[in-house]
Amino acid sequence: MAGVYFTFSAFVLQALDAAGRPVGMAAMQSINRIILKSLFLPLFFASSLACLLLAVFGVMQWGSPGAWQMVTGGALYLVGMLVVTAAANVPLNNALEATDAAGPDAGPMWRRYMQRWLPWNHVRTLSCTASLVLLISAIAVR
Repeated sequence: MAGVYFTFSAFVLQALDAAGRPVGMAAMQSINRIILKSLFLPLFFASSLACLLLAVFGVMQWGSPGAWQMVTGGALYLVGMLVVTAAANVPLNNALEATDAAGPDAGPMWRRYMQRWLPWNHVRTLSCTASLVLLISAIAVR
């Protein structure tokens, strides 16, 4: 997941914006529609469930090697990826989808989307990366 979010943070959104609002906005709308029908969604939920289970297991094994890394890594993933996605990115995606890319509201919507969606995506990228580091360290110390 860190790689997916990194890709959007590093160059996909900038490329869409550079293509110009009508093209970039229509492309992002298409990406948002297709991603919901792809393997992304099962991976999104499976990784969230795995991190929840790792956090719970870490709490149950508190004091054993790697426990705090499992709890912290799992919680960071759930809050920084799952909660941020549900609370910030998805509502912005829905608002983007409801706007005609060629309509009069498209310009302000695209600017708002770029100003808000991308920073929250950076949060997801950093959260997933830090979670990955913590969970690998839990394996290493166990």
